Amino acid sequence: MANFHQADVRVGARAADIDAGLRAHMNKVYGTMSIGMLITALAAWAVAGLAVTSDPMGATVALREGQYLTGFGEAIYMSPLKYAVMFGPLAFLFFGWGTLMNRASAAGVQLGFFVFASAIGLSLSSIFLVYTGASIVQTFLVTSIAFGSLSIWGYVTKRDLSAMGGFLIMGVVGLLIAMIINMFMQSGIMTLAISAIGVVIFSGLTAYYTQDIKNTYIQHAAHGDQEWLSKAAIDGAMSLYLAFLNLFQFLLMFLGSRE
Repeated sequence: MANFHQADVRVGARAADIDAGLRAHMNKVYGTMSIGMLITALAAWAVAGLAVTSDPMGATVALREGQYLTGFGEAIYMSPLKYAVMFGPLAFLFFGWGTLMNRASAAGVQLGFFVFASAIGLSLSSIFLVYTGASIVQTFLVTSIAFGSLSIWGYVTKRDLSAMGGFLIMGVVGLLIAMIINMFMQSGIMTLAISAIGVVIFSGLTAYYTQDIKNTYIQHAAHGDQEWLSKAAIDGAMSLYLAFLNLFQFLLMFLGSRE
């Protein structure tokens, strides 16, 4: 009987250690993601400020009355460089992130994530030229509430979301193809459909990624490889960062007021 009691105590202590470690792990995930979002927001705001001027001297592109693109703005928004700005971060996700995760240290992976967040800020800076500041803030708050609710549900639900996650990730590929096609078609109806589907897909992925991060930690916590767990936390932060960012952009298409 004493042996059984001691075994129960050890199991209980181990479960408590995993719970404490999981909380710390999730705090790191959300903390890293939040820093990445802050870097993106500051980079986008700074780039948008450098791209616009009220001085018409030498400007060839007028945005609206009293506002013109600077030479820097023309280079990133009106020249072929815009394709590098648009597709560069995507190329890094497909071809660079996995390599970084496998070969770099946890500190190197974190630095790579923050550099990626800066590049996304450059790509995202155009929203400050298209939408009003008030609508951007409003949409960000709506996205934060929706993201938080979905992430909490993904964390606490007992339902296995893995099958749904695989389906949604396939949906992202289809959505990306549709967006590339619509870049040339410029269809308003297709844009609206893409926005609605995008909101649904990334809402589901928010819950799925949260559950996956939680399950991954529980499965590997017993191995005690802190370097791997640190990199896993950053990888989880990247997943949630992308879900939040895409959810924000698709909601902005609905809620944003254009200048």
